[in-house]
Amino acid sequence: MSSFAELRRMMVDCQLRTYDVTDRAVLAAADTVPREVFVPGELSHLAYLDRQEPLPGTSRALPAPMVTARMIQVLDLQPGEEALEYGGGSGYGAALMAEMGARTTLLEPDEAALALARTAFARPGVAAAELVASLPKERRFDAVLVSGSCEAPPEPLFHHVREGGRLIVVEGVGRSARVVLYRKVGESLSGRPVFDAAAPALREFRKAEVFAL
Repeated sequence: MSSFAELRRMMVDCQLRTYDVTDRAVLAAADTVPREVFVPGELSHLAYLDRQEPLPGTSRALPAPMVTARMIQVLDLQPGEEALEYGGGSGYGAALMAEMGARTTLLEPDEAALALARTAFARPGVAAAELVASLPKERRFDAVLVSGSCEAPPEPLFHHVREGGRLIVVEGVGRSARVVLYRKVGESLSGRPVFDAAAPALREFRKAEVFAL
């Protein structure tokens, strides 16, 4: 069996590069962060497959590596910026952003997933990040990565974006899902679609059901 380092390099060359991920900082982070520690040990052999990976015992799944990497690339993350990953499960996206030099926070309300993140970030080779289940309303970030698909725009997260900041999210489900990049100017955010992608559904951002009589 190939070593994890070899599998990581194959992921970068055969998945990320072929999915228009060209940013050197993103590629270097993906080639450094040990994705296998972000899934339970018995599933570590699945960490580098081109698919989203459910996290047993939680409501979360890790998006496919190429989706996470390309979303971070679109965020145009710069070293020293404050970055937030929401709904990242065990926090692979947060680890990539931390490896790129951002001051990173993982906001994960699912306590079982957050426990996996604490274990992962305690492992060697993983850059430090703040891991929390909730945030004060006044906390603001330069870049927000929403690691899951939302049927409705994740408006509760919009106030965590500071002036001039960016938020990226997969909106919609199934074949209609697309990645949308929001930018904050003043007190308003404007969004534009950037590419099509699928991601694990975030149940907290489902559309309210409407019943017609």
